[in-house]
Amino acid sequence: MSLAALDFWITSGWHLCDKTDNGLLLAGDDFMAAYFQRPELALVDESCPAEHALHAKLAEQPFAPVSEAELSAMADPDIIENYRAVLRFRDFISQFDNLQAAYMAIANGAEITFPPLFVNQLCHIIMRQILAHETEPMHLRASEILYRSQSVTAEDGRIMIADETIVQMAADSQRLEGGQDRPEEVQIEILTRDTQDAYWERSDNFDTAIDIAYTQPGNDAIARVLEKWVFHFLNISATITPMQRIDDEEWAWHVGLDSDSTAILNDLYHARPVSDDRLKQILCLFKLEAKTGFSEAMKNKPVYLALSMNKAGVIQAKPQNLLANLPLANA
Repeated sequence: MSLAALDFWITSGWHLCDKTDNGLLLAGDDFMAAYFQRPELALVDESCPAEHALHAKLAEQPFAPVSEAELSAMADPDIIENYRAVLRFRDFISQFDNLQAAYMAIANGAEITFPPLFVNQLCHIIMRQILAHETEPMHLRASEILYRSQSVTAEDGRIMIADETIVQMAADSQRLEGGQDRPEEVQIEILTRDTQDAYWERSDNFDTAIDIAYTQPGNDAIARVLEKWVFHFLNISATITPMQRIDDEEWAWHVGLDSDSTAILNDLYHARPVSDDRLKQILCLFKLEAKTGFSEAMKNKPVYLALSMNKAGVIQAKPQNLLANLPLANA
């Protein structure tokens, strides 16, 4: 397979960013201009003169100041709100030297005034940088968990995950075509070790599923991706090992990779009752170990990680938790 065939995630925006020698992403004019070409801000026949004027201005100078008068002059209130969201995101990332620094600020609790979608987009483009030289398609697919919600189907010892948006689109299509109130089960192609090379040509479709059950390649792939995530941001060489349960009388630290995992692990740690239904929400457990970088109290002690689905059967990961909540020596 040629190097050109190994390109992926063209829609992430990574190709529009300048990069420093040490892999930091710079949000220049090309990167920001692409936001003003998105469908949410695209000009249509009904676009008013004020919208045309602002669109032309920002297409030419994506970081140009925008006044309240320029926004309020547009006729469509929905377009005004779309512009406000993008401009708030633009102004936020403009405060930082690079996109990684902006993401770390979010992880550490910086106030954001734009939709969470933009946080996921930051994660996507940074993950594209982290995996720039990745040759394992399973790792790429597993990393989608970190920035796109995943629908879960768990049965017969398998834990299949597929992109929530794609699943919903397929279900809606079936419903329209068949006129059914309850469409048949949605069929999504499953990636395995034997079929994973198909991912390269369809990476921007987000239309494949993987099994993340314990011992499955997808489970191990999540661990490898998280190792790279930690090293990229924190310069800590961690070893992350999949596990089935926590049997540790000296359990000292844990991090939930989503809101439900955080709540469940907290209750388990404090010996509070946890129902079987809540325990079944946990899909993956990991043990993270690092020889350096942790606080004195956590030296040679593992950190336990969990990834869960919510009560609706959807994974909504928060990978920033892993950056903000590890017991770092320099916290």
